[in-house]
Amino acid sequence: MTELLNTLCNWDKARLINVTQEYINNASDEEIMETGYNSNSWYVYIALENGISICQAFNWIEYLVMENWEELFFDTYEEAEEKLNN
Repeated sequence: MTELLNTLCNWDKARLINVTQEYINNASDEEIMETGYNSNSWYVYIALENGISICQAFNWIEYLVMENWEELFFDTYEEAEEKLNN
């Protein structure tokens, strides 16, 4: 985590706080697989063991689910969970 924090600018650190808060509010019972920053997409993210990633690149939080190598984005954690369960 220290290495990640040292590479992020203040804006990215603020987004990491946002995705961490979303994790606490919506998925704190899920195990975290990885926390990181994608410099290509500008996403700060928390990837969960259940297959959902909580991400933020700009001013809104998104929930990402991968399906057949396709990235599917959802507005709420519940929508992402529903996609995984179908």
